[in-house]
Amino acid sequence: MKFYKPTSKSRRGMSTVTYRGVLTASEPHKALTSGGKRDVGRNGDGRITVRHKGGGHKRMFRMVDFKYDKQNIPAKIESVEYDPNRTSFISLACYADGERRYVVTPKSMVVGNSFIVSENAPIKSGNRLKLKNVPVGTFIYNIELHPQGGAKLVRSAGNYGEVLGNDQGYSLIKMPSTEVRKIDENCYVSVGEVSNDEHGLVNIGKAGRSRWMGIRPTVRGTAMNPVDHPYGGGEGRQGRGTKRPKTRTGKITGGHKSRRATKYSDIFIVTRRQKKSRKK
Repeated sequence: MKFYKPTSKSRRGMSTVTYRGVLTASEPHKALTSGGKRDVGRNGDGRITVRHKGGGHKRMFRMVDFKYDKQNIPAKIESVEYDPNRTSFISLACYADGERRYVVTPKSMVVGNSFIVSENAPIKSGNRLKLKNVPVGTFIYNIELHPQGGAKLVRSAGNYGEVLGNDQGYSLIKMPSTEVRKIDENCYVSVGEVSNDEHGLVNIGKAGRSRWMGIRPTVRGTAMNPVDHPYGGGEGRQGRGTKRPKTRTGKITGGHKSRRATKYSDIFIVTRRQKKSRKK
């Protein structure tokens, strides 16, 4: 981490991830990039469906491989790079047949290291194999939900899941959220932890830096007019004036379960995630 001297109000407390000594390339591999317009929180009709998004620095999209469909062919890491579209670092992997692909970088991976995707690959950071062949207690990432469905879970910076056991064709996986979930033992997973584990410690420091990231300001509901928010209106500062806390659209939030009573994934969840205790 890099912490800045308080030369201004914005710099006080500001911090960034130190990329020097970690990243090895400043430009992406052109053949694996593409442009395109971001949705910035709007749907196909141009209406805002996710608030507080818009603007930000122009980004180039990197085509990261989450399918890992090149099996039994070793690959060597050529570079570790920054990706503006995700929190983890990505690596340019060159397979033995000459094809290059971007992959999510595990924590201990450096240039020159190699990995392989195989059903019975060795238990080594970066290698990818079936869950049924992963020992209990191993840290994993890039987890599939369905066999050959591509990595869907545990892909962001510093995250990892843990194999707790195997039972009747399923593996018990402890997620970063502390939820314990059953996943088909024929699903492929990668061994290790996702890189850039310091991402969660970054202090943005100033409003302008948020705008560069494409994050627009969040307005308090109590500062709005009654037509715009349930908390709006009133002379001076007012309480929320409603029995329960609500969103801008009137949806109850405090103490209200947002998960559907009958959801398809309920049968795969062994233990719910632990609730965070509120600070007094």
